[in-house]
Amino acid sequence: MTDYYNKLSQNSEASYNPDVKAWRFRVKVHMVYPLCSSVANRVMPFYSYVLADEDGCKMEMTVYGDYESFRGLENKEGEWVEIFRVGVERSYVGFNATNSRFRLTASRLTQVRMIDPLNNRLFMDFKNIHAIPHMSYRERNYPIDTIGVVFNTEARFDDPARPTMIFYIRDNIDSQIKCMATGKQAYAFRDGLENVEGGQVIVALKMWKVCKCWNLFDPPDLWLETEGGLSDFRFNPRLTEVEDFRQSLLNSDPYVQKYGIEGLV
Repeated sequence: MTDYYNKLSQNSEASYNPDVKAWRFRVKVHMVYPLCSSVANRVMPFYSYVLADEDGCKMEMTVYGDYESFRGLENKEGEWVEIFRVGVERSYVGFNATNSRFRLTASRLTQVRMIDPLNNRLFMDFKNIHAIPHMSYRERNYPIDTIGVVFNTEARFDDPARPTMIFYIRDNIDSQIKCMATGKQAYAFRDGLENVEGGQVIVALKMWKVCKCWNLFDPPDLWLETEGGLSDFRFNPRLTEVEDFRQSLLNSDPYVQKYGIEGLV
């Protein structure tokens, strides 16, 4: 008999049943980030996982406890797993790692097993920079992925409690947005940018928070910011989407439009 697996997309307001505690999924570990909770004056490390099924639907799962079946899973980002006996509950109000209204709940009975990849998708949903200002309030309650050319960087490391790397990214139609990498990611961004060889640098931002601050008389301030260990970035990554973006930059360049791409060689 063929094994039956649930899909993350099956969970909706119409089908949600809190009495079902034994869901079974095949998912990719899209992102792993640590959480910390103070217990008896000690810092206990927990991990939250952003999982994606083969259709691209994402859902978050936080493991509160040193469960044997999850040991080492925090090092398996990008791997595919089977998860058995896992529950589903409604997600918390406010900022969440995914746009799903539900989240998975693991227990000591939950089992995890590594499997062969179902596909080679990265499950990154890149949003155009010019579309970010038009996002609704609900859309800003979960992180986004985007691509842009890095320019105008500024390092602010005077305050050891909050190191910040400020930079801007732009697209091929002169839309731009301010970005802020904080904490450890600020140093990582600075060091990574210094080690990039060549001229134009394209950065892919993975799961960054959209921040918006309203002003009384001026347009609202809008920027992207890292959200703890949830956010990540890559310089000039070898992705199809990045190559398409790079080509769009060339096609919008006035020199290329006049003389063709051969003129750059």
